[in-house]
Amino acid sequence: MPKEKSELKFEIANELGIISEGTKGWRFEFNRVIWNGRDPKYDIRTWGPNHEKMGKGITLSEEELRKLKELIDREIHLLDEE
Repeated sequence: MPKEKSELKFEIANELGIISEGTKGWRFEFNRVIWNGRDPKYDIRTWGPNHEKMGKGITLSEEELRKLKELIDREIHLLDEE
C-alpha cells in the first residue's frame, strides 16, 4: 500500500540573517524554524520570496550548531594565516 505524503508544516520562529541573495528574489538564509510543531531548530536553506517556497537545506540542533561554529572558526583561522 503506498504511503501518503504528509504536508510539511513550518513556522520561522526567528529570521537570523541573509547569507546571500539571488537575482530572482531567492535568498540563502539562516533562521530558527519550527518544523511540524516540534522544538525550533537552526536552519540554513534557500527561500523563495515571502517564504512561500523553499529549497534544500540543512537543519541543526543547538549542539550541532555549536560544533559547526567550532569547525568554521578553525577553518577561518587557517584562512587568515595564508
